[in-house]
Amino acid sequence: MSMSDLTTAARVSKAWPFQEAQRLLKRYPDGVKPDGSPVLFETGYGPSGLPHIGTFQEVLRTTLVRRAFEAMIGAKPEDGKTRLVAFSDDMDGLRKVPDNIANKEVLAANLGKPLTRIPDPFGTHESFAHHNNARLRDFLDRFGFEYEFVSASERYNSGGFDEALRQVLRKNQAILDIMLPTLREERRKTYSPILPISPTTGAVLQVPVEVVDAEAGVVRFTDEDGSTVEQSALGGMSKLQWKVDWAMRWYALGVDYEMCGKDLTDSVTQSGKIVQVLGGRKPEGLIYELFLDEKGEKISKSKGNGLTIEEWLTYGSEESLGFYIFPNPKSAKQLHVGVIPRAVDDYWQFRERLAEQELDKQLGNPVWHLARANGGFEGSEAPGAGDSLPVTYGLLLNLASVLGAEASEASLRDYLESYIGAGRITPELEVLIGTAVAYTRDYIVPTLDKRAPTANEAEALRALDAYLADAAEDTSAEDLQTEVYEIGKREEYGFENLRDWFKALYQTLLGSDQGPRMGSFIALYGIANSRKLIAEALAKA
Repeated sequence: MSMSDLTTAARVSKAWPFQEAQRLLKRYPDGVKPDGSPVLFETGYGPSGLPHIGTFQEVLRTTLVRRAFEAMIGAKPEDGKTRLVAFSDDMDGLRKVPDNIANKEVLAANLGKPLTRIPDPFGTHESFAHHNNARLRDFLDRFGFEYEFVSASERYNSGGFDEALRQVLRKNQAILDIMLPTLREERRKTYSPILPISPTTGAVLQVPVEVVDAEAGVVRFTDEDGSTVEQSALGGMSKLQWKVDWAMRWYALGVDYEMCGKDLTDSVTQSGKIVQVLGGRKPEGLIYELFLDEKGEKISKSKGNGLTIEEWLTYGSEESLGFYIFPNPKSAKQLHVGVIPRAVDDYWQFRERLAEQELDKQLGNPVWHLARANGGFEGSEAPGAGDSLPVTYGLLLNLASVLGAEASEASLRDYLESYIGAGRITPELEVLIGTAVAYTRDYIVPTLDKRAPTANEAEALRALDAYLADAAEDTSAEDLQTEVYEIGKREEYGFENLRDWFKALYQTLLGSDQGPRMGSFIALYGIANSRKLIAEALAKA
């Protein structure tokens, strides 16, 4: 596949990253800005807490659009036609002490101060924000994202935002005209686009501010001790209200694309008006739906009903997380441990299909986008396309659940090598062996409940056992599956359909309502071991 073929197909693809990139292409038909500079993508992060799965999904989705845009203009990641900025809003004042932080008294004593001017409660960095920013960079690096880190504090303190701040001061009244009608009456009395830093306490103040001299950057306000202060708003002596700050950032950096969650819909509207007042242009962007828990309720940090990156990677693979996040961002997704096994197996199904697909179908395959997200392509080909696992993740989980307390990485590895041959366990499969043991231990074994078979089910199980008694240990999974089918179809056992037979097998042998292809399971677990399971079930009949 040539790059020109890819470019042509990308421009007509209906996959959502290409649809998003289409809007950027309309903005810049030649693929670059009028001044020749790269198209700028941005993601934002508030370092009052640690990076989480929401941070991951926003950077991933933005990267997917970025790479889609590059494909549409015939560029490679190394060509420098685009940039991605991960922006940390670390000049923000700390409003409350996070629940999951040690040494809370350090933060409690510094409420209201910019995050970069608060001591690090972990004792490892020069400030609380520096600690969390380091965690953010480690987090993004772990997943191989290509980005540039930008700190709000560094830009404010160094004067990098000074010219944009002067423009905010010049347009102060016009910004007030946009914002005041959106606020409650009580809030209007204290609202100001500019938040000065108190010269006495160092806190970010929410007080009315008078612009004395926009060109010089001088403002006047009442400090916390009641004194009237006249000082510069430049060089780190102030920051901006959130919606104004977002607009100023778009204006100062020249941001062309930024997505955000549904909860920021109003912010997008107001910030879009403000950036136009400043003389800039609102970036293109996507408003995505938020994650829900298993009950369909909005995920909340304070409730603790979410799922962390660490939890997902304990029970599933990195690729499966990206795969689960990929589909339609405008639809809400339930995010809980129970979705992981299906996501792992679905990822591998799509990865196996990729090599066989025509180009237009490849561009709709999540695996194509995930491989491209972090430069994982040689030319236009995805690495690992056509690869498959010798067993499904679901089958691994079933094997581990049957082993129960005896399940370990070593035991699963032994069974697998007996089934697929020694030396054939790939690094990807090695990861899943570990996660299968963890998932089974924490979520499957505690729920297992093997019921006694009914009379007709017991007769069918005896028939299966009789077949296995005469079968060679190396009988293929397909032959075993065929016999399982044949037994379930016999009228004398009284199953209305094969589904009832399979459900009986799962509930009596495995202790769950769902399970694997039994032929594959028997081949993996071994005929002798499978007969022991049947004997245990029949003993209850």
